[in-house]
Amino acid sequence: MAVLQLRVYPDPVLRQKAKRVKKIDRSISKLIDDMVETMYATGGVGLAAPQVGVSLRVAVIEIPGEETIVLVNPEIVKRSGEMEVTEGCLSVPGYRGDIKRSARVTAKALDRNGKEFRIKGEGLLAEALEHEIDHLNGTLYIDHLDSVDDLERVAPDTDSIEI
Repeated sequence: MAVLQLRVYPDPVLRQKAKRVKKIDRSISKLIDDMVETMYATGGVGLAAPQVGVSLRVAVIEIPGEETIVLVNPEIVKRSGEMEVTEGCLSVPGYRGDIKRSARVTAKALDRNGKEFRIKGEGLLAEALEHEIDHLNGTLYIDHLDSVDDLERVAPDTDSIEI
């Protein structure tokens, strides 16, 4: 396993709609393992393949105290409720912002063995599912802000960004 280099905004790969995985082979399994390792190393709750420069529909999520969730070709099939969350992103380092997310989300995906499953999440898991699937569609959390003025700089040495 390897820790992969994170891509940061405004890297164009973050704005591309990722391609569906046609077959889960060794290269996809290695990508998943490397993404999990990278997520652990960077302290993230989730990671989408475009964040490591791979434009494929693969994401991993680990809510503290829970098992790692591997999502291949995920799609949100149901959303309900609304909650305001303070969100950040490994690909937009040094910032966070308050946005609205669904309170409950149901997604379908393939696991690392190619078996289809559905996952229901609320709270942090719902937020993580939406955040990572947004990445696969070329959307960043900053796109949900009304204005760049709504971003809060949490690391003083980070460059200013333009949305």
